[in-house]
Amino acid sequence: MYSTPHIVSDVMSHTVAAVGRRAAFTEIVQLMQDWKVSALPVLEGEGRVVGVVSEADLLPKEEFRDRDPDRAERLRRPDDLAKAGGRTAEDLMTSPALTVRANATLAQAARTMAHARVKRLAVVDDVGMLQGIVSRADLLKVFLRTDEEIAGEVRREILAHLFPAPVSAVRVEVHKGVVKLTGRSRDTSLLPVAARLVRAVEGVVDVEFERTRPEGAAEPAAAPREGDGHLSSA
Repeated sequence: MYSTPHIVSDVMSHTVAAVGRRAAFTEIVQLMQDWKVSALPVLEGEGRVVGVVSEADLLPKEEFRDRDPDRAERLRRPDDLAKAGGRTAEDLMTSPALTVRANATLAQAARTMAHARVKRLAVVDDVGMLQGIVSRADLLKVFLRTDEEIAGEVRREILAHLFPAPVSAVRVEVHKGVVKLTGRSRDTSLLPVAARLVRAVEGVVDVEFERTRPEGAAEPAAAPREGDGHLSSA
């Protein structure tokens, strides 16, 4: 019923800046500056990802540069203190690296990023070899779909199945990613179902539902509302 969702390989960057375990602190900083990135995968061998070094891993060097940590900090932040003395990527990196497969959906990658509070993920194959990088900005590319593309998918993949004519007459309009469904259906229980399915379409920002009534008909009861959306009736 549904179009195939975009996967990580559709949006990831294939050209990646990376470092080896022995890369020096200053080399790492310079590479981040040159590539305008906040983290770099750390590789060994032919390109297997063994860790990630980020700006957060480098900052303790500056934080503790001109002072000694107190006893509370030594107990509370042993990892940061170890990184403050680090000289190479191996000393500084977070390991194992948080990675994602190229065939993961964008939703799966987004959940991983959100849960770990990271801005980018290394993309690896089945044996952990680096294939690319996917960032938060890459995941947001689905919101660049045109309103016409979104409307076409909603009509074809959802409305044609839930509200087949002529029993139901539901129209779709999309403006800046916001989908508005207008019409009538004999089965009002399908309204929240439709809103949920439409909201899952890639590129949709929000969903509204405006239920109409035939001329001369009594005022209908309010349409069901979803707790996390803007499903409404008029």
